[in-house]
Amino acid sequence: MSQIAMVQSLYAAFGRGDIATLLSNLHADIDWESYGPAGSYPTLGQRAGKSEVERFFAESAATQDFSDFSPREFYEAGDKVFVLGSYAGKIKKTGHAFACEWAHVFTVRDGKVSRFREYTDTAQFVTGYRG
Repeated sequence: MSQIAMVQSLYAAFGRGDIATLLSNLHADIDWESYGPAGSYPTLGQRAGKSEVERFFAESAATQDFSDFSPREFYEAGDKVFVLGSYAGKIKKTGHAFACEWAHVFTVRDGKVSRFREYTDTAQFVTGYRG
C-alpha cells in the first residue's frame, strides 16, 4: 500500500468513527500535534503516544460536531504525506459555527504514522469555545 493510500485509509476510518483502526496504524511513540495555544481549546497542543492520541479523538468528539470533513488533495514527498482539506461544524459548548481550511502533515515510518501535524485557523476554535 502506498503512503498516500495508507493515509487515505486513516481518513476513511475516522469518517466511519473507527478510531481503533486509525490507532492501529500509528507507531506506539507517535508524536501528534495540532498547532495552537495549548490549553485554549481541548484539541490543541502536543500529544505523545497512542493513548494521548486516543484522548485527542475523544476530546474532539466531545467538543465539536462536524458537518463537513473533507480531505481533498494528497501529496507525497519522501517520508511525508501532505493533505489539504477543509472542515465545518459547531462547537458543542457554545454552538459557535466554524468553517476553515487545514493542512495535515503525516510522517510515515515502516508503514505507520510516526508524526502528525495539523495547521488550521485556530482562532475560530479558541474564540468560539470561549463564547
